[in-house]
Amino acid sequence: MRRRARPLILSILLAGIGLTAQANASSANDWITPAEASQFRTTPSYADTLAYLRRLQQAAPGMIHLQTFGTTPEGRPMVAVIASGDGSFDPATARKAGKPVVLVQAGIHPGEIEGKDAGLILLRDIAITHKYPHLLDRLVLVYIPVFSVDGHENSTPYNRINQNGPASMGFRAQSQYLNLNRDYIKADAPEMLAWLKLWQTWLPDFLIDVHTTDGADYQYDLTWYTEDPHKLDPAVSAWQHDAIVDHAIPAYEKRGHLASIYLEFKDGRDPRKGIENFGSGPRFSTGYAALQNRPALLIETHMLKSYQTRVQATVDLVELMLEQVNGHPQALIAATANADANVIARAHDAQASVPLTFKADPQSTPFTLKGYAFTLTHSDISNSDWIQYDPSKPKTYAIENWNGLLPDLSITPPAAYAIPAQWTAIIDKLDAHGIRYRRLDHAVTIHAEGYQLDQPKWANQPFEGHLMLRDFTLHAVARDVGLPAGSVIVPMDQRAANVAINLLEPQAPDSLLRWGFLNAIFEQKEYGEPRVLEKLARDMMAKDPALKTAFDKKLQSDPAFAADTNARLAFFYERSPWYTVQHIGAYPVLRLDTEQAAALEASAH
Repeated sequence: MRRRARPLILSILLAGIGLTAQANASSANDWITPAEASQFRTTPSYADTLAYLRRLQQAAPGMIHLQTFGTTPEGRPMVAVIASGDGSFDPATARKAGKPVVLVQAGIHPGEIEGKDAGLILLRDIAITHKYPHLLDRLVLVYIPVFSVDGHENSTPYNRINQNGPASMGFRAQSQYLNLNRDYIKADAPEMLAWLKLWQTWLPDFLIDVHTTDGADYQYDLTWYTEDPHKLDPAVSAWQHDAIVDHAIPAYEKRGHLASIYLEFKDGRDPRKGIENFGSGPRFSTGYAALQNRPALLIETHMLKSYQTRVQATVDLVELMLEQVNGHPQALIAATANADANVIARAHDAQASVPLTFKADPQSTPFTLKGYAFTLTHSDISNSDWIQYDPSKPKTYAIENWNGLLPDLSITPPAAYAIPAQWTAIIDKLDAHGIRYRRLDHAVTIHAEGYQLDQPKWANQPFEGHLMLRDFTLHAVARDVGLPAGSVIVPMDQRAANVAINLLEPQAPDSLLRWGFLNAIFEQKEYGEPRVLEKLARDMMAKDPALKTAFDKKLQSDPAFAADTNARLAFFYERSPWYTVQHIGAYPVLRLDTEQAAALEASAH
């Protein structure tokens, strides 16, 4: 009996093992993502994406939580996934547990959608298959599968002419034709306003933004970008370099990938002429994160690699970055806390300097480009050079790298800014960015520093819904200004001070002035009839011989002025009290010193 029982028991055990393996295989098959199911020929609709994420939430409610954080102009929900190893699904719990928060976003440009499909795979492998069982033990992940949802649903095979799959892809702009990755600082789009609230709620310690690049052909399946060290707090810059350059990228390449720093070629028709910094600023994700004292990583998969290769490249690099944060959570928390503290302390440094613009470092460094052989031929269509790559012939080029930046125009920040209550467009932007201020309880008149702006010149065509103010002259002036009750005082001893400075300092490249929110200050509202100005001119010259001398000199030196009747009369009107009382070009934001700020804040609430 025993001899005959052993084979029977063994058969039962083997059958059980087979059933278990079959069940596991069935379970794994149940969690194949839509992109995997299509062998990466297609990417799922937003509805199918949310359906898959809801299944994950139902299967792993202790690790996955879905949160709607906004609504698109076309009425679609904006959804973020909160993923945590222990159910830390709110910022307070995460902070109490000492867990850094990592924000990963995909689909800000919905045609570049690898981050969405990579996120589904990564969340599945964390919560269901347990391929990465401890990846979220010591961090909280906030994941946006599709940022520009309306753009994602505006999908056709023809949205990205350069790209190798998927079969159909979303449109670059959202439904109001705004490019969200030019909107961070000006915050026009409803989607961006919702994102800013999400940012302020969670205040992430690290941002990862997933894109697909355009441009040249080369061997790399992925390029990456971080802000120049001169734009970052030293502690943030050090953490960023250690986590990304020293650890994540080498580990990524050990998995069989090829990666490079972001490749912005100085000449798109000839990559041998070197690479340069593409000039990220506060309108972009990484530039905005820098103003918020946070490190950020821009991922750019290569558009000509297969969609499967691009998705897997994203999975691997995001996973490795999470591994870095999870392995050393306090290092990241300490870096961002130190950066916040430094910005707050800077408000008490009378010698502080804050760069508003940056210029290229004239010193280049050698760079080895892993590209392909190419030919340059003259085109009779464009009457220019036509570059044609040969991907069958990998080739290495020794080129120059001019990515380094140096501070250019810098300012000494005031102790606080004062904004009259009537300038609601400015105050609304402060609210959008969560910038702290106090309102005056009663009207006051103050003698404070401001700016006088003259000779404005605007762009010839719109950009992102605005006519940008390209140039103007500026000089500091002290003047008496009445501040009505409700005017706001914006102190600089706050962690978001750099955002306020870049909104309010006129010369900042993405200031509210540059974006055209204050164009009215340049408009003349009262005018003089020519017959009246003729008499005014004569009266003024009779009283001021030096003015007549200046007028005669301008007539002789400026033929265009001499030929322009209106300009000749305006010469006198613009120097009269009738013109200057209109305060044309008077910038409404005031810069307060420490004593002024303290006095006004004492009467504010």
